Amino acid sequence: MANQLDEMNPEIMSEGRDVHVIAKVIPVETSGFEKLLPTILMAVGVIGIVFGIVIDKYLVSIIGTIVLIYPWWRLKQISSEFNMMEQRIQNAASEIDNYMEQRVVILSNAAKLVEKSIEVDKDILVDIAKYRSGNFSEESRSDVNAQLNKATRALNVAIENYPELQSQDTIRDAMQQNSYLQKEITAARTLYNDAVNTWNREIFEFPFKKIVAAKEGRTTRIPFIADQETKEKAKDVFF
Repeated sequence: MANQLDEMNPEIMSEGRDVHVIAKVIPVETSGFEKLLPTILMAVGVIGIVFGIVIDKYLVSIIGTIVLIYPWWRLKQISSEFNMMEQRIQNAASEIDNYMEQRVVILSNAAKLVEKSIEVDKDILVDIAKYRSGNFSEESRSDVNAQLNKATRALNVAIENYPELQSQDTIRDAMQQNSYLQKEITAARTLYNDAVNTWNREIFEFPFKKIVAAKEGRTTRIPFIADQETKEKAKDVFF
């Protein structure tokens, strides 16, 4: 659990704190009591039904029936909810992938245009070419985005060093499109992280969601995180 803000403590940390995302999946686990809870509720429901019949109180039997059926119905419903949540995560992830694939194509074309005019660093072309196939996994999306940002910076440096390149409309348009796609990736990753945050929170909700998540082997998801270089640059003094 995160630390609570201590408004009673006058100490001020001028240097701030580094916040890092835990880049690993955490499985959902349940205790023995949590596993038995649906069975206990259904047993209570059966007892309620029998007791209502014995004392001739149909309302008690109806309540017992509800208590008997509800755990089974709720567990089935939650399983479907988890499937729909996974679909939302996958759709959000595919949006990031689509924008990154477009960046790969644009940066590749821009690199080739630059290469025709000057001797460009071959590592730039190699880095970009590695991602032409797409299929970015959840674990590598942040790494791929970091590499594309690195390639962008390298191309910008090359273009800035040769004014004649800046005057070429095709190169200028390509880099503008790349800048636009960077913004779209930022927006898409926000949606993705919102979906992941909802997932990571709800799979641990007690009692039924946690029970279903543990039974189905659900785990937390890793959000789209900033690369180390971006974190370091954020600490720089800009003014």
